[in-house]
This record gives sequence, C-alpha cells and structure tokens, in this order.
Amino acid sequence: MSRLNQLAINDEGFLFDPSTGESYTVNPSGLHILKALKANLSVEDITKSLQGNFDMVPSEAERDVLDFMGHLRTYRLL
Repeated sequence: MSRLNQLAINDEGFLFDPSTGESYTVNPSGLHILKALKANLSVEDITKSLQGNFDMVPSEAERDVLDFMGHLRTYRLL
C-alpha cells in the first residue's frame, strides 16, 4: 500500500502519515487533488475537476496538479 493511501485526511486539509508520525497541511486545491489521487483519478480527470471546482484555466490547473504531485514525490508520499 502506498503511503498516500495510508494518509489520514480531514476536510480542513490536515494530513497525518501514521507510518512516520509526520503531519502536513494543504490548501483547498491541494486537498481536492489529494482526494482525487487517492480515488485513482487520472491527471487529466483531476485537471478537469480542478478547473470546474476552482474556476481555473486548463494550463493553470494542469500545472497545479503536476506541481502538487511533485511535492508528494519529494515527501515520498507518491
């Protein structure tokens, strides 16, 4: 099981990784992306969802998704 799937997440954007004891916070768009990744949505689907929910242009939404995924990789959560 990936560490991403082990994260405890609340609706305010607080995350807890029980395997390390680390906690994190994310903004609303980060929380949206994180929940979509946990639901195994594709980058394309997450991008479209982000556009619709946060009134973003496609290029901005895609950049945000890819940047957020990069941060998750940095923390070895993805």
